[in-house]
Amino acid sequence: MDSFGRVVQDLRISVTDRCNFRCVYCMPAEGMVFVPRSEVLSYEEIERIARLFVERLGVESIRLTGGEPTVRADLCTLVEMLARLRTPEGQAVNLSLTTNGSRLVRLAPELKAAGLDRINISLDSLRRDRFAKMTRRDALEEVLAGIDAAAAAGLAPVKVNVVVVRDWNEDEVVDFARFGRERSVQPRFIEFMPLDFDGTWTIDKVVPADEIVAAINAVYPLEEVEHGPEPAARWRYRDGSGEIGVIPSVTKPFCGDCDRVRLTAEGAFQTCLFAQDDYDFRGPLRAGASDDELADLAARAVGLKWAGHRIGKVDFIRPRRSMSQIGG
Repeated sequence: MDSFGRVVQDLRISVTDRCNFRCVYCMPAEGMVFVPRSEVLSYEEIERIARLFVERLGVESIRLTGGEPTVRADLCTLVEMLARLRTPEGQAVNLSLTTNGSRLVRLAPELKAAGLDRINISLDSLRRDRFAKMTRRDALEEVLAGIDAAAAAGLAPVKVNVVVVRDWNEDEVVDFARFGRERSVQPRFIEFMPLDFDGTWTIDKVVPADEIVAAINAVYPLEEVEHGPEPAARWRYRDGSGEIGVIPSVTKPFCGDCDRVRLTAEGAFQTCLFAQDDYDFRGPLRAGASDDELADLAARAVGLKWAGHRIGKVDFIRPRRSMSQIGG
């Protein structure tokens, strides 16, 4: 079990597959089939699995995702439960959340008080008309206010996740850099991955990380920052006005250094966003499995963790679930 902790440090937990936006690449406008409520893990079940990963398997970081996690009732209760977890060395876990930001004006102070450390906010356009087209909801001002609320609540660093898609929003990368500099938040530019619900992804829609960095560097000179196993390559402004992150998941895969695993809302354990197989935790959990049995299941799954996703190769196979069903 000790080797597990050195391989995997980051557990992503999807608390719901539902969302209050219907982003064009994540889900259809109508007809989305959601997991029945009875099949979604309870907070107590999530806490037990998370405790096992932290106390027995050495995980140090937990990220709550969705769907949209803030649509789950009493989310702060779960945050409080997870914030109490401690590693074998007595350290608290690093607890974060990925959200679309639309509910943060009210929730940000409560989440911080409950024990949330930091936050990532998904935002793919700063233009109201484009935002509405992409999310099928005219809510840009709500999200911008949510970003400010998160910063004011001390959920630092506030990171803004931007999925960059060719002929869609690549003309905004410098705008996002400027936005980050002005509001003291960190934009994280993510290459478009084949996790769209309708399977229309093609390689020509990917804006390479190098192109993104070059566009920003031409306006705001950058220098690269040495980083660890995290997927984002980091760049700081030479004038000291913050930094950006770029996640080159397609053009420069980081699979060999990946230290994260995922638990879906219905309790399916995945070792990769693109894994073809998952491992059922809900069934054994509800059947009375012991901690030892669940830990053994996790260790076996991680032992089969992929060496690479092979996006763009002829033998690449799309995952069965879209991003909204897996979690970020």
